[in-house]
Amino acid sequence: MNAPHAAVVLAAGGSRRLGHPKQLLTRAGEPLVRRAARLALATAPARVLVIVGADAGAVASALRELPVETALNPDWAQGLSTSLRAAAEALAATAGDCLVLGCDQPALEAHHLQALLALARGSASGCAATFHCGLAGIPAVVPASLLREATGLRGDQGLRGVLRALPAADVGELEAAELRLDVDTPEQLQAAIAAGWVDPAG
Repeated sequence: MNAPHAAVVLAAGGSRRLGHPKQLLTRAGEPLVRRAARLALATAPARVLVIVGADAGAVASALRELPVETALNPDWAQGLSTSLRAAAEALAATAGDCLVLGCDQPALEAHHLQALLALARGSASGCAATFHCGLAGIPAVVPASLLREATGLRGDQGLRGVLRALPAADVGELEAAELRLDVDTPEQLQAAIAAGWVDPAG
């Protein structure tokens, strides 16, 4: 029997291009970081780890009363790779798969995450990823051992480089066009609001 998976929510970024914390944007009144953590919990993981950094206090407060752990990434300004390293260190004793997701894909639903877990179980590498224009990205599922390889990444390098090193046929592919929209810029925020995936500003 496979070891239960862990889930990692990457929520440490500074939202520089957007100008305010995207983690705290809301959908149906729920902060996106809380929504991502709740969707991760719906996959019945052994644990959910939320990596916080910029606006750590407010982001952690948005998670109040959810059965999740938070880990502070003090180096968040140095890029996404530092959050992956923080996750790898916090999950050093984990043997199962790791479901890795962000909090800035407001169209994300639980069925996307369940599909990735199923694809990973059936793939030769134990990995599955969401593919955007032919490139692997998050949400993704990787074995804990592969997550630990992320400790060698630098700057804004994410799991894409680690996944790209694997034979393409060995990685489960989730095609979900709606997940191509992440909220990094004011223009993307307006598109998400227009689609009903993010609440308009108060």
